Amino acid sequence: MSGFNLSEWAIRNRSITLFIMIVALFAGIASFYQLGRAEDPPFTFRTMVVRAVWPGATLDETIRQVTERLERTLQEVPNLDDLRSFTRAGDTTIFVNLKGSTAGNEVPDAWYQVRKRVADMRHTLPQGIVGPFFNDEFGDTFGIIYAFTADGFTHRELRDQVEDIRSQLLQVQDVSRIDILGAQDEVKDIDFSVERLAGLGFDPSALIGALQAQNIVIPAGVLRTGEETIALRVSGAFASEQDIAAVTFAIGDRMLRLSDIAVVRRGFTDPPQPMFRVNGQPAIGLAIAMREGGDTLALGRNVGQAIKKIAADLPVGIEARLVADQPLTVDLAINEFTTSLWQAIAIVLVVSFVALGVRAGTVVAITIPLTLAVVFPIMDLANIDLQRISLGALIIALALMVDDAMTTIDAMSRRLAAGDDKVSAGIYAYRHLAFAMLTGTLVTIAGFVPVGFAQSSAGEYTFSIFAVVGIALLASWFVAMVFAPLIGMALLQPPKADQVDKPSRVTELYRSFLTLAMRARWFTIAVTVGAFIASLVALGQVPRQFFPASDRPELLIDLRLPQNASIHATEQLVNRFEQFLRDDPDLASGIERWSTYIGQGAIRFYLPLDVQLANPFFAQAVIVSKDIVARERLRPRLERLLAEEFPQVVGNVAPLELGPPVGWPVQYRVLGPNPTRLREIALQLGEIVASHPRTLRVNFDWMEPERELRIRIDQEKARLLGLSSQAVATALGGNISGRNITQVRDDIYLINVIAREAGGQTLSIETLRTLPVSMPDGRTIPLAQFATFEYGQAYPLVWRRDRLPTLTVKAGLAPGMLPESVVSDLTEAIAGLNAKLPAGYRIEVGGSVEESAESQASVFAVVPLMILIMLTLLIFQLKSFQLLAIVLSLVPLGLIGVVAALLASGKPLGFVAILGILALVGMIAKNAVILIDQIEAERAAGKAVWDAVVEASISRFRPIMLTALSTVLGMIPIAPTVFWGSMAYAIMGGLLVASLLTLVFLPTLYVTWFKGVPPAVAVAGEHG
Repeated sequence: MSGFNLSEWAIRNRSITLFIMIVALFAGIASFYQLGRAEDPPFTFRTMVVRAVWPGATLDETIRQVTERLERTLQEVPNLDDLRSFTRAGDTTIFVNLKGSTAGNEVPDAWYQVRKRVADMRHTLPQGIVGPFFNDEFGDTFGIIYAFTADGFTHRELRDQVEDIRSQLLQVQDVSRIDILGAQDEVKDIDFSVERLAGLGFDPSALIGALQAQNIVIPAGVLRTGEETIALRVSGAFASEQDIAAVTFAIGDRMLRLSDIAVVRRGFTDPPQPMFRVNGQPAIGLAIAMREGGDTLALGRNVGQAIKKIAADLPVGIEARLVADQPLTVDLAINEFTTSLWQAIAIVLVVSFVALGVRAGTVVAITIPLTLAVVFPIMDLANIDLQRISLGALIIALALMVDDAMTTIDAMSRRLAAGDDKVSAGIYAYRHLAFAMLTGTLVTIAGFVPVGFAQSSAGEYTFSIFAVVGIALLASWFVAMVFAPLIGMALLQPPKADQVDKPSRVTELYRSFLTLAMRARWFTIAVTVGAFIASLVALGQVPRQFFPASDRPELLIDLRLPQNASIHATEQLVNRFEQFLRDDPDLASGIERWSTYIGQGAIRFYLPLDVQLANPFFAQAVIVSKDIVARERLRPRLERLLAEEFPQVVGNVAPLELGPPVGWPVQYRVLGPNPTRLREIALQLGEIVASHPRTLRVNFDWMEPERELRIRIDQEKARLLGLSSQAVATALGGNISGRNITQVRDDIYLINVIAREAGGQTLSIETLRTLPVSMPDGRTIPLAQFATFEYGQAYPLVWRRDRLPTLTVKAGLAPGMLPESVVSDLTEAIAGLNAKLPAGYRIEVGGSVEESAESQASVFAVVPLMILIMLTLLIFQLKSFQLLAIVLSLVPLGLIGVVAALLASGKPLGFVAILGILALVGMIAKNAVILIDQIEAERAAGKAVWDAVVEASISRFRPIMLTALSTVLGMIPIAPTVFWGSMAYAIMGGLLVASLLTLVFLPTLYVTWFKGVPPAVAVAGEHG
């Protein structure tokens, strides 16, 4: 590189360079401790939940009048990917999912558009609609959860304490939100007898009106007297159930208290709200979310200290128990990865010392902390925390970082051996290799471009691979050009005058092998091409996977009863299940703790959690095992327990997921206009899925209709009695479920007052016929006098996708089986069923296979950009289409090593492994560019093609193999890890084989292309 020489400037301005080096070291140390710590990288949830309630509507009415209207409007939202709705009678929940390509800063505007468009059309919804409500905080992660249990205290007393604790914790630094789990709302029940009131000649509606009138809050005016203004307050508002019971009524000539004609009592909502338990005990939980940009470890310390102070003041009998501890998980994960990083650094240092010697190895060793010192402040400025992805990226980048330093020091050592002074040797690498090294660095970074610019959830999740590797490689080039020459001048010494620089035995063996391969050029090329074709064939034998399961100790246990089951039935189911967890010593020995969510799924305590909707028939337990070994031992035991003891339950036992959440491993969607026809198709599809020998627990997200009792009103009789269908429905609802008539304002709570017929909740279908209905004149009449009863069936709920009813067939898998393999096996049978479906019906693949395909598509969509960048860099460096063709012919050959490594290790070809393979392209191209650049330099010096190729290959043999060995051995610490293992093996195998081919196949191809001939042949030709 002619012109300004950066290395020469650094050497000439030694004091400035040393100052920059020292500042960089201190800045790096400070930034390392300042960087945020997290378990996973930040992730934008592109989902908003829209919910609306229409009390009293049937399922069909709710779909047609609410869900359909809302979905038509929501389809107009910009960047919409799909709509998924979950509709029950009188209740609809719609998930608005944006495209993965939607930028994070565009998401808030999309949610504004949702609110605006729904607000504009709200007047078209039926009367009586409650909502719609919007939740765009669906992705908030509550990494810290405390459960509070009470012995000797009422639920209200416990809740009072928990509410107070919540108020205190909201003051803790970095706390953004705290949700309460398992708290039950109080009610004041007024149980009265319609028949008794009728006997007294008193209309229940008059009773309700009197209570409402007394408890109302309205302004009474302001009294102004001279200089003073006095607000007027009217008493009478209810403060307790005693106040309600004391209300008097005039009935005829008598004055009666409410307690004389009704029972007033304190209770809780029935059916209850979702419940929360810890280790089998009822509890109230506090789920704590961190503010954006906060430090998880700092939050854990702050909350822990606050809870310690609070717990000291709690009444005896109330205990605080830690249920979810993300800061501890993050601390352990970061310590583990930091240990892996230091191990990788140690491995690279050993390789450097052994291969380069003590002095040269020391120079390379010093450049590692210097490079990291440059990397950490830039990460801090870019808001990249230390988390699973960034730490793994640092380990990946580590071996690549020393490549430039090794090249610089190797060149410097060679020039010293050739007789150059230290200054000339120090500036040689920049003058002759800097541009090629920079091009190679940029080409390597370009290999990570698909990771950085993939417009998908998985791409966003893994973005910091691209960012950290790019920062690290550019920093390593800078350190190699600025700091390494100066350090080399201080440590490297020219060889002694009597010391002969003999080639090593390994170098001589390589020279002999290279010469043999180049002489048998066509055989070498044929073997290489044959190996590449074999790897393409063997690639089909490598198992596929999206993301592996997490290595955290938690297990999620889903418990789902038939969809018409009550929450009370679900609670009884959980009681039985927890009894086994307590009493079975085989289970209890491996469990640290567990928590159970009844009537809903677990709150998002882990970023990639597949959060379940609240449903009375569903419960989810989170079991924290003592370690991973215990988790894997518990899992089959729990699966047997569910199969043997709970056959009526659709159960699933699964570890936490990594990457975007997908739920059940195998999923197929059936879409079509008619739910009944959809059910028939889904049953056929379920049989096909169940026929696979490795699928388990085939189930459906909705399927069986539930019973309903239809009350047919004889309208003529009802009109003669002065009754309407609305009056009858109101009477039935009030008598059976109760009617909310007013509220008691008690401290921070608003407590509903519910009036109902005494014993209304315990009515059976048989006694419903005799239910007394009040007439306008105050008398009552049995319901059967003007109504008939008939049984029917209706679906309890319907899922829809993009306004079409959608039924999802789900299945678990036998241990060791991957979803992609099952889907591949079933492709032909399902395609046959799909072909026979009526018009308007179709079957789609869902779950991890669909998400994997979408994520891979988003990555491969950026591959053309990666190729364009690489080609541009290469053509500017090589300035020859022939040389470019030689480099490109080498690039795909890394697949030979990739396939061999994955098959040998048994690792699947997952999303992260694919990213590693794409990154290999840049690594391979970099070595090829520097080697060809050296060959061209040798030819420019006057050497023949053959000699130039041999000499250049010999000179690049040590740096290329050192880089390969450093990378391969440096990957060892992360090779056993769950997340990075497949990528590590792919890079290890691919780079090792590609490096060997760079040193053998590329020289052979070069001499073949440019018709290089061995020296003996050339001499013979000259004398001929």
